[in-house]
Amino acid sequence: MLEPRFNGIMAENLVSAMVGLEEKDSLRIVQEKMDAGEDPSNIIDDVRKAMEIVGKRYENCEYFLAELYLASDILSEIMEMVKPKLAIGAMGKRYGKIVIGTVAGDVHDIGKNIVTFLLDANGFEVHDLGTDVPPQKFVDKINEVKPEIVGLSGFLTLSFESMKQTIEAIKKAGLRDKIKIIIGGGVLDEKVREYVGADSFERFASGALSMTKKWIGSA
Repeated sequence: MLEPRFNGIMAENLVSAMVGLEEKDSLRIVQEKMDAGEDPSNIIDDVRKAMEIVGKRYENCEYFLAELYLASDILSEIMEMVKPKLAIGAMGKRYGKIVIGTVAGDVHDIGKNIVTFLLDANGFEVHDLGTDVPPQKFVDKINEVKPEIVGLSGFLTLSFESMKQTIEAIKKAGLRDKIKIIIGGGVLDEKVREYVGADSFERFASGALSMTKKWIGSA
C-alpha cells in the first residue's frame, strides 16, 4: 500500500526539499505524491509549511532576496502542477471576485502568491495585479471587474503608508462602501489595520482564505 508512505516521511521530504531550495527534488516529490493519489490539499499544506520556514529564515537574515525569489519560483511551479487536481466547485462555479496585489514600493510576492493560489483553487475569481501596484491601478481594476473583496499585500513597514494611500484612493473614487478590504503581511497587526483603514488583516494565507469565505458566504 502506498498510503502509509505519506504519513510523515514524504511530507517531511517535500518541506525539506523546498526549504533547501532543491527545485528538482521538490517537483519530483510533488509528482510522486500526485501519481500515488495523494490529496492535493495535503500537498498545499506541505507547501505552506515550507514557505513559512523560508519566510522565517529571511526574517532572521539566514536567507536573502535571491533565496526568496528561488523559493517563489519553486512555489509557482508546484502551483501549476497541483491546480488542475483541485476542485473549484460544481461545473467550475466561482463564488466571488477578488482583486489582489502588493502595494506600491514593495516587490515581495511570496505570501500574495500563496493566497492567490489558495483563493483560485477554492473557487474564487482572482485578479492578481502583481507587485509595486500604485493606488490608481487598484481603483481602475475595481471599476473594471466589480469585486466583492480587495486584498492589499505588503511585507515592508513602508508598505503601511502605501496601503493607506490606496484605501484613500478607493474612497475618493466612491468605491469603498462597495467592497471589503483585507491586508496581509508578516509585519501587520491590529494597529496597522486601523491606521490604513482596512476591514481585516491576516498574517497567514489560511486566515485570508477563511476570512474571504466568511465575507462572501461560501464557507
